[in-house]
Amino acid sequence: MAGVAMPIAITFSIAGVSYAALNTTAVTRTAQSTADKATCRAVDEAIVGYVAMNDATPATVGALKPFVKGDITAYRIEQGVAAGPGCR
Repeated sequence: MAGVAMPIAITFSIAGVSYAALNTTAVTRTAQSTADKATCRAVDEAIVGYVAMNDATPATVGALKPFVKGDITAYRIEQGVAAGPGCR
C-alpha cells in the first residue's frame, strides 16, 4: 500500500506545480490584487506625510490618496493613526 501511495502523492504534487506554472494568468491576477492593497504601515506613513504638508491630522482616509499607492478603502483613522487590516 505504501509503495503505491508515494508515487501517487508525487504525481499529484507535480501536477499541481505544473498547473500553477501553466496558469500564469490566474497567478498573476492574484499577485497583482495582493500588491494593489496598501499596508497599515503605508497608511501610517501617509498620515505622517499629510501632517507634514498640512500641519493637521487628516479627517478621512480619502485625504491620504495623494500620499499612498494602493487600495486604502479598508482602513480608517483613529486617534491620528491607521486602523484596519494588519494594524495593532
